[in-house]
Amino acid sequence: MAAASPPSIAPLSIAVVGLGGIGSTFAFHLARAGHDVTAVARPGSARLRQLQRDGGVVRTTGERAQMAVADSLDEAAVYDLVVVTVLAHQVEALLPVLSRSQARCVQFMFNTFDPERLGAAVGAARCSFGMPFVMATVDGEGRLAATVSGGRRTLHGDAHWAALFQAAGVPSASEADMPLWLRCHAPLCVAMESISVAGERSGDGASWAQAMTVARGVGGGFAIIRGLGYRLHPSKAAIAAAPTALVAGLLWGASRLKTFRKLLATGEGECRALADVMAEAGAAATPALPAAVAAVRAMKPSEASPSPPPG
Repeated sequence: MAAASPPSIAPLSIAVVGLGGIGSTFAFHLARAGHDVTAVARPGSARLRQLQRDGGVVRTTGERAQMAVADSLDEAAVYDLVVVTVLAHQVEALLPVLSRSQARCVQFMFNTFDPERLGAAVGAARCSFGMPFVMATVDGEGRLAATVSGGRRTLHGDAHWAALFQAAGVPSASEADMPLWLRCHAPLCVAMESISVAGERSGDGASWAQAMTVARGVGGGFAIIRGLGYRLHPSKAAIAAAPTALVAGLLWGASRLKTFRKLLATGEGECRALADVMAEAGAAATPALPAAVAAVRAMKPSEASPSPPPG
């Protein structure tokens, strides 16, 4: 159930780190809601130059949200909230800065299989987790196209932040056990990105054999989670209990949705990194889980990209 938003929320000082589609969407809505937002983009990047040119985030509709723009997080600034929207395999370089920062709360907004490690890096008392459910892209001119109400609500481990985002126009809900939710979502995240990569490479969706391989990987991921001593999150129980062929059918069908697969195929790096982390955890488990590890490794997209189909 979505957290109820208060009638008004006092303006906060917020930094958003990572200004791709999701980060830009959050920065846009938070700034338009009256918060003091700083957009932090990679030094020397085209995205940084676009944000500096525009003085903030501009949508394809022409709507504009003004905000401060920086190429690094000010460690001395006492931000009320730092929202980190880079992907799990990109966050390592940011952890020292986030650890030293004076931010009151650091919210990691991406899927991760080992949230406790991030909490330890920045301090569990000020660490929060979430999962964005936003479909967003930034075009070549730096304009944002985003859909924030596609039927799923962005999840937050803290009801306070869920209320803040909800009030800013980002449909949001609180999740009581966000770390477990993220860990149990990782196999599905890898599956949807992997099948989307396969679908994009063929130009016409993934093959049934590819869908079955990825579906077995989903089962392997859940087996690793159980083998590590965790329960499965209730929201994942139905898919975990489903026959492999049914899961494959869902993946096969999803790979034929052109807009869906095109967006998720951009997560190939995240897909590989999450699969590797899951596989390494399974290999290190006591006892080790070789069959599950093999299934998870097999679901990663192949290294070589075949030539695109003619036409």
